[in-house]
Amino acid sequence: MSLPKDLLYSEEHEWVKQEDGKVRIGITDFAQDELGDIVFVELPEEGDEIEADEPFGSVESVKTVSELYAPISGKVVEVNEELEDSPELVNESPYEKAWMVVVEPSDESEIDELLSAEKYEEVIQED
Repeated sequence: MSLPKDLLYSEEHEWVKQEDGKVRIGITDFAQDELGDIVFVELPEEGDEIEADEPFGSVESVKTVSELYAPISGKVVEVNEELEDSPELVNESPYEKAWMVVVEPSDESEIDELLSAEKYEEVIQED
C-alpha cells in the first residue's frame, strides 16, 4: 500500500496535496483497495462550496457506494472530468491520475487538523 509522505490525510481516507494556495483532493490507496473495483465516481461541479467533514460526492464500486467526505471547506475550482469516463483510474492511480477536485480553502487552519502519512497509517492499522 502506497502512502506518499508529501501528502496530508483525513480519517475518512481522503488525501490532500497543497498547491499554491489551493488543495488537490483524492481518496487513498487504502480506501480504493477496501472498496474494490470502482465503477462510478460522482463529484461536485466547479464553483460548488464544500464543507469540511460533509459529503461532497461518492464513489461506487462493485461492492458498495461510499460517500466522499471533504477534508477541508472551500470552493471547488477544478474537477477531474476524466473520472466520469474512466472511474477505474481510482484503482490504478489513486494519487496521480485519480485526483478528484481542486479546492480554494476558505479556512486555512483546517489544513492543520489533517494527518501526516505516519499518523494516517496508525489510523488504518486500527481499522
